[in-house]
Amino acid sequence: MSTGDTLRGAAALKTLRKARGWSLADTARALIDTAHRIGQPLDSSVPSVQRSVARWESARCPVLPGDRYQLLLAHLYARGADGHVALGPGSDFAELLDALAHLGEADSRLSELRALLVRTATDDGTGLLALLAPTTRRSMAAALTDPARVDEALLAGLMAAVDDVDSQVGSLPFARLQLLLAPVIESCRRLLSGGVPEPLLPELRTVATQAYALAGRLAFETRDDQASRALYAAGTATAGQLDDRWRRAVVHMSHALVTLYSTPGLEPARQLVDAAVRGARTGDSVRVRARAHALQAEIAARSGSERHAHTALSLARYDLDRESNTDTDPSDTNFSADHLRGFEGLCELYVGDAAVAHDFFARSVAALGSARERVQRAIVSTDQALACIRLDAPESAATLLHSCVDAAASTGGRVPALRLRRARKELRPWRREGFVADLDDHLIDVLGS
Repeated sequence: MSTGDTLRGAAALKTLRKARGWSLADTARALIDTAHRIGQPLDSSVPSVQRSVARWESARCPVLPGDRYQLLLAHLYARGADGHVALGPGSDFAELLDALAHLGEADSRLSELRALLVRTATDDGTGLLALLAPTTRRSMAAALTDPARVDEALLAGLMAAVDDVDSQVGSLPFARLQLLLAPVIESCRRLLSGGVPEPLLPELRTVATQAYALAGRLAFETRDDQASRALYAAGTATAGQLDDRWRRAVVHMSHALVTLYSTPGLEPARQLVDAAVRGARTGDSVRVRARAHALQAEIAARSGSERHAHTALSLARYDLDRESNTDTDPSDTNFSADHLRGFEGLCELYVGDAAVAHDFFARSVAALGSARERVQRAIVSTDQALACIRLDAPESAATLLHSCVDAAASTGGRVPALRLRRARKELRPWRREGFVADLDDHLIDVLGS
């Protein structure tokens, strides 16, 4: 971290303070009040805290606020002068994180701080607009009154909010993510009904497509299948109006995954996956094409079609090799060789060797380390547990499932919970063993089932 960076961070903190009209003493009192408000009172006087604030803003040798003060600053600047929580781009909170980054704070710590404030904003259900930038809120209110006032900045703000909600998957319960996405969904619905300038319609439809698909997944995870189907239908219809064919394929794939767990039989999911493959083959995203072929392999393996499964996997590998050579994929779909290993494991689990499946799953779990991938990691771990059971290692399976219980509970994820129940059923022959009783206790304590 250069001296110039730290000085920029100090100057940014000073600018934030002055924008609120606060003196050093005012800021110290605000931090002390904030500490009392969140139940972590400071055992420090105003002059003492004031000296700390001055050190952070020093024009000669600024210092990075400690963890506790970072938390207090985050709570302080997350709430604007109007009393509303604002965490999106352009907010004081976003400026604070940028200042802390210049002062030397690690990205991982800043991500944790942000996730904590998003969680806090949704604690009482009042932070529905927290992820929208203040300017986006004002523009959205004006556009909903007169759609002709929609501009590129508003659409960029809405897309940023969708991406923000998506990035919180694995960090926040799905029910809270639904609350955060709801204002964007309603705005898209109203703006798509007419009046938006023609040149901006493709961008609006792109935002709406991603928002509907994510909302469909969130509705499924919270067990509202009727709303999920309606949202996916809206996403499919909206994506169909775009020139980018791969966007409709992405909606089909997400819909196929939830259909696999909410509709009896494989045929409904197979039809959606096949439609996704057709769309992906005519689209420009090789990464989306790889994921579509991987899903096709999973459906084939679940139905017992070994040849079809391995053919689809080969196509997925070929697609990923092409994508890695070009690195110009237009989609932001997060699908890599690490994700593909999970599908390779599934194919081995259903139509191959359980030992090979176990190794694929283990390598996939080891690589899925981010908070965003926590749900996927739990799903793959339950599949790894199934492989252990088939390898006559039930105790190892139970050990793996304990971590999956915690992940399912913290996110409210429906798919991990369903996979857990299936794995537990496979452990019935060992139901009198202590390791199964311990797992059952954990399931009851955390999930109530």
